[in-house]
Amino acid sequence: MSAFLSGFMITASLIAAIGAQNAFVLKQGLLKQHVGVVVWICWLCDFALISTGVFGVSALLADSPKATALMALAGGLFLLAYAWRSAKSAWQGNGILTPDTAPTSPSPFKTAATTLALTLLNPHVYIDTVMLIGGAAAPLPPTGKWHFLAGALSASGIWFTAIGYGARLLLPLFRRERTWQILDSLIALMMLYLAFGLLRQAAGILL
Repeated sequence: MSAFLSGFMITASLIAAIGAQNAFVLKQGLLKQHVGVVVWICWLCDFALISTGVFGVSALLADSPKATALMALAGGLFLLAYAWRSAKSAWQGNGILTPDTAPTSPSPFKTAATTLALTLLNPHVYIDTVMLIGGAAAPLPPTGKWHFLAGALSASGIWFTAIGYGARLLLPLFRRERTWQILDSLIALMMLYLAFGLLRQAAGILL
C-alpha cells in the first residue's frame, strides 16, 4: 500500500468516529450557519496536529501525564456545559425547524471559538492525530512521510466538507421540531458520555 493511501485510510477510519466535533459540524451544516468557517477550522487543526505527529513529536503528551490530566479536566468541564445547553434545547423545543426559521446565527467569531474548543479541548484528538496517525508514519522515510501526510489531510478535508455541506441533504427530515429535539438529546447524551470519560481519566491521574 502506498504511503498516501495508508495515510488516507488510517485517518478516515479514525476521523469518522462519532464525537463532539463531528456532531457540531453536522448541526452547523443542517442550520447552514458559518459552515465554511467550521470546516476550515477543523481541517486546519488536523493539519497542525497531524503534521506534528507525522514529523516526530508523537511523545509530546505521553511524556507529561499531568498536562494530559489537566487537558482532560478542561475538556470534560467544557463538554458538560455543552451537554447542558443541548439538553435544555431538547427539553424546551426551541422551534428550529429549518435554517430559514432558525434563530439569529451566532457570530463567526463565536462559532469559530466553539469549534476550536470542541476540537482542542478533547484529549482524544491528540491521541488520534499526534500519537496514532503520527506513530503509523514513524517507520516511513522523509519522502514517504510527506506522501502519508498528504493522504491523511485529504481524508480530513473530504470528511469535514462532506458532513458540513452534505448535511443539508437531510433537511426534509429536519423540518419537524421533534427531529431537532431528538438530535439535541442525542448530542447531550454523547457529550455527557465523553465528559465523564475525560473527567474519570483526569481523576485517575491527579488523585
